[in-house]
Amino acid sequence: MAESIKKNMLTRAGLERYEKELEELVSVKRKEVAEKIKIARELGDLSENAEYDAAKEEQGHIEARIAELTQMLKHAEVVSDDEISLDKVNVGCTVKVLDIAYDEVVEYKIVGSAEANSLENRISNECPVGAALMGRKVNDLIDVLAPVGIEQYKILDIQRTEI
Repeated sequence: MAESIKKNMLTRAGLERYEKELEELVSVKRKEVAEKIKIARELGDLSENAEYDAAKEEQGHIEARIAELTQMLKHAEVVSDDEISLDKVNVGCTVKVLDIAYDEVVEYKIVGSAEANSLENRISNECPVGAALMGRKVNDLIDVLAPVGIEQYKILDIQRTEI
């Protein structure tokens, strides 16, 4: 039985950002680290050559990131602006919610898991809050199971995310 491949939901901006990063790694960073390795080799004995070890480690990180980005982009599913309905929450929306317990308004940008960044309030459609918001409408009350118990939110507004 074939294993199902998970699609990586990305916004158009996220796709462009990751494509740019991949291009930079392949065309610039890879060459820079190859040059560092070449120079370090010329210094002689590789067994005690810190520059060589550091350059090889950097090369490993770059190659791993290239592989990760290539795989992510290979299975990317881009959410186009046409697919973003303002009737209900979807990837690519900015949602303003009222946290009932704290009587506080919070704004979340709903993105695919690859683009999530909690420091920027960019939450994944797969995280507990994001998953609970998906498909819901303005004025809906949602319950989210969190480590501290059930959190309740009221959806106040849904907008298209401007990135």
